[in-house]
Amino acid sequence: MSTKALTKTSGLFPSVFDDFFKPWNELTGNGGGFLTRALTIPAVNITEEKDDYKVSLAAPGLKKEDFNIDIEDNLLTISSEKEENKEEQKARHTRREYNYSSFSRSFTLPDDVKQDKIEASYTDGVLRVLLPKKEEAKKAVISKHIDIK
Repeated sequence: MSTKALTKTSGLFPSVFDDFFKPWNELTGNGGGFLTRALTIPAVNITEEKDDYKVSLAAPGLKKEDFNIDIEDNLLTISSEKEENKEEQKARHTRREYNYSSFSRSFTLPDDVKQDKIEASYTDGVLRVLLPKKEEAKKAVISKHIDIK
């Protein structure tokens, strides 16, 4: 499996100052730097076993209804969009808070995945996606020791 990453360019030509301000932008999270990505894109672990692939995505604080899992043209996309509005009124003041968060992760599926049998579950802040392998792929796994000459 591979992760697809999309990049955004600020204009037709890069600015002379882009390289100069790059360390500051990455440190402050300005312009999609490291901090911004670390705070908005959940970590993913992918493991391959004999019968399936397992994708684990750490996304605490969400509900299972907050996720969208789609497959299109052999591309598995896991995304979430959450919006919260809170309003607190007291005798002399009103406090409003607004929070919006979203992410999207896409993975190219191997040819040996049974796309119609994919399952997902969300427990304890971890989204787990089970990608079962086709029967031919399970049998094709050969274990052999190679001697070095």
